[in-house]
Amino acid sequence: MTTIKDSVHDYIELDPTAEALLDTPEMQRLRNVRQLSTVQLVYPSANHTRFEHSLGVYHLASRAVDRLEVDDALADRLRAAALVHDVGHGPFGHQTEAAIERHTDRHHDEIEWLLEDSDSDLGRVLTEQGLDPAAVAATVDGRGPLGELVSGSLDVDRMDYLVRDAHHTGVPYGTIDHARLLYALRRVDGELALEEGNVATAESALIARTLMNATVYRHHVSRIAGAMLDRASERLLADEVADPDRFARLTDAELLATFEDYQRTADTAARIRERNLYKRAVWVRRDAVPDRFVGLAYERTRRLEREIAEIAGVDPAAVIVDSPAEPSSPESRAKIVVDGELRRLEDRSALVAGLDACVREIWRLGVYAPPSALEAVREAATAVLDLGSVEGDVAP
Repeated sequence: MTTIKDSVHDYIELDPTAEALLDTPEMQRLRNVRQLSTVQLVYPSANHTRFEHSLGVYHLASRAVDRLEVDDALADRLRAAALVHDVGHGPFGHQTEAAIERHTDRHHDEIEWLLEDSDSDLGRVLTEQGLDPAAVAATVDGRGPLGELVSGSLDVDRMDYLVRDAHHTGVPYGTIDHARLLYALRRVDGELALEEGNVATAESALIARTLMNATVYRHHVSRIAGAMLDRASERLLADEVADPDRFARLTDAELLATFEDYQRTADTAARIRERNLYKRAVWVRRDAVPDRFVGLAYERTRRLEREIAEIAGVDPAAVIVDSPAEPSSPESRAKIVVDGELRRLEDRSALVAGLDACVREIWRLGVYAPPSALEAVREAATAVLDLGSVEGDVAP
């Protein structure tokens, strides 16, 4: 059996199916897609890749299926799905996800199209290994028997990326007791749950995710760079410079090179490479933002950007509005056994209920612009978005 030395889990043992899958171009591509994309502009050591993460998720899934004592066929499917769960990600991962969805109507977890592609080795290898590609794709999307182990409220994906991201950024908040979480997993009435006595174990994972969101995943520098990547990606796709399916298969470096080769996106490529990013003209807490400007649809966002730019007297490309969806904590819906009954964690933990307030506290509406346009954009955005005075909410 082949073993791979991992920076987080030590030695990872591969079964024959995993070995064959790792040798496909689709999996090898993940060596060139960073796990944390633009977070590397904040934490320089965050250079780990989705390839490493995929190995870690496979390792944890292998331990979980042993613990859950599932039959061999389902165990093979779950391990394979865990290994390939990220092949649907585009360049820079989540930072280009929205642009890809707008032009393909496909989420990164929906990988059946890739497994059915005649030019893809992944579906062929799965079939050769006795696995149904469609069933594996469904599991990656959280469907089918124990699909929630791969994509659910307390899945092995989260268990790996929290620990791995904490390790590589040097931020300790994501260091969870994933060994205990795996040990506590049970199948109860066909659902994945934590056995009795593990409320604190689950709480620690949710606290870790909340703190990592605040300090790593939602850091304003990464959000700004991600928003710039989204706008440049949309420009490439809207101008038909890149085919959407081909775009989704690029690596990080290939995307920046494609930006550089197109006059309308070359500036973004240079700014990302040189970390010469837009700055925060507005950075406002949830309570200061009218409900109608929260979680804006893309087309409305672009209309608001053009309106702000016109009032500020700047090029529309110099304004980016970034309004996330209403804050939420999906992990709070994880199931746990309490007094012999299956309950949702949020119903049994006052601490988890309190985390919802923390998530809301982290939320910010951002408006970004080049340094030379900050004052004009701040004044215009304040008027257009009905923010009143944002003094004290705008970062220095």
